[in-house]
Amino acid sequence: MQLKVRACLEDVRLAAELILRFTANKSLSDYENDVLLRSAVERQFEIIGEAINRMRRVDPNIIDSLPQSLRIIAFRNILIHGYDVVENTIVWEVVQNNLSPLLRHVQGLLSTQE
Repeated sequence: MQLKVRACLEDVRLAAELILRFTANKSLSDYENDVLLRSAVERQFEIIGEAINRMRRVDPNIIDSLPQSLRIIAFRNILIHGYDVVENTIVWEVVQNNLSPLLRHVQGLLSTQE
């Protein structure tokens, strides 16, 4: 695994872990009513999307192994460029349903390359 790809995978891992830590024991209502929490979560999702986008340019094959990589990049683009149309319920749904599987997958990729 290229050093650049490994660094990006580490960025994804860290950002996902931070999101899970930020949102532990929180509800959708907590998320909607806490601008600091929303900002922190959205920033970490931006990092995840950008890291995956960078990996795509360096090693397109690694992207094929990441589930929904193009959707993750598109999600990042919406957070950054469509900030005024971001729906809290969708972000929360991604946290609840998609983040842990992505984290497990990235951890697996990292552990096989040690």
